[in-house]
Amino acid sequence: MSSATPDPTPPPMFGKETSTPPGAGSSKHELSEKFLPMQKLYQAISDEVGKLYVGQDELVLGTLTALFSGGHVLIESVPGLGKTLFVRTLGQILGCEFGRIQFTADLMPSDITGAPVFDMKESEFRFRPGPVFTQLLLADEINRSPAKTHAALLEIMQEFRVTVDGTSHAVPRPFLVLATQNPLESEGTYNLPEAQLDRFMFKLKVDYPSETQESEILKLHSQQVDLNKRLREAIKPLTNPESVNAAIELCGTVRVEESLVDYINKLVRATRNWPAFHIGASPRAGIALMQSARTLAAFNGRDYAIPDDVVEVAVPALRHRVQLTAEAEIEGRTTDEELQSLIRGVEVPRD
Repeated sequence: MSSATPDPTPPPMFGKETSTPPGAGSSKHELSEKFLPMQKLYQAISDEVGKLYVGQDELVLGTLTALFSGGHVLIESVPGLGKTLFVRTLGQILGCEFGRIQFTADLMPSDITGAPVFDMKESEFRFRPGPVFTQLLLADEINRSPAKTHAALLEIMQEFRVTVDGTSHAVPRPFLVLATQNPLESEGTYNLPEAQLDRFMFKLKVDYPSETQESEILKLHSQQVDLNKRLREAIKPLTNPESVNAAIELCGTVRVEESLVDYINKLVRATRNWPAFHIGASPRAGIALMQSARTLAAFNGRDYAIPDDVVEVAVPALRHRVQLTAEAEIEGRTTDEELQSLIRGVEVPRD
């Protein structure tokens, strides 16, 4: 494969809402019968979510990509955009358990993981699992808790287990953490440590819906119908945890050519020398790019990833792993703009 200078137009991001499926511009690429069921599953899940959850294409695509890549998602948005509804709807569709933790300043690590409780009948301590023992976990306003509480999630997000008193307890798979933080309020919040930020596959920015979408939301959710009833009646399960785990394994078999590995490596390494960044992305960022590019390829029915897949996920996968210099912040630059400039400057492998 040869290299060529990429087109100077800004790269696509799945943060931009469109009416086309991910990678729709790559229809010229050959589809694989092995991955056509994955393409149909993605489309079916998206259609089913749309019955109750209007718009927010970035959130839907980003979450599904992270789920089938074995990753987690950090969501930055204002309150009231339906994140809880989205996670509950997704759980109903996937046949997975849903859990929610409201992070507060007084939340303790044991409130998340669980703790030993003395059993009077047996005269011994027994582990009582905390709310983290679920499959789709919404960690709401995660930056309102102190660092020791954040640390309780580190092992769980990376190792999919909880260790208490030297004993490990596995969380059920699939396991997806969707953590939210409010971009407007700063009082009473704590910055997430870099080690935790790096464990999120994507940072998604969710904005207000369009005028048409908001009008549809008003019509759809203003009838005071019990949400549990609506979920049961309007949303049908399409799969189950075992099938989701099998799909995750299938996505991991998508082929990534050596030239594409080099391209991902160059993107990640370029963040460490970019003048506007004083902290670049870690090797985990490259792993996230490869995993998510594989999943996007599977969503499009392909058994191989292409540069378009990488470019589509690059900004959401990198924006929380880099930090602007003080000079760049003073000049009014943004992380997303700098990342887009960086991506345009790295040569794209061509067939």
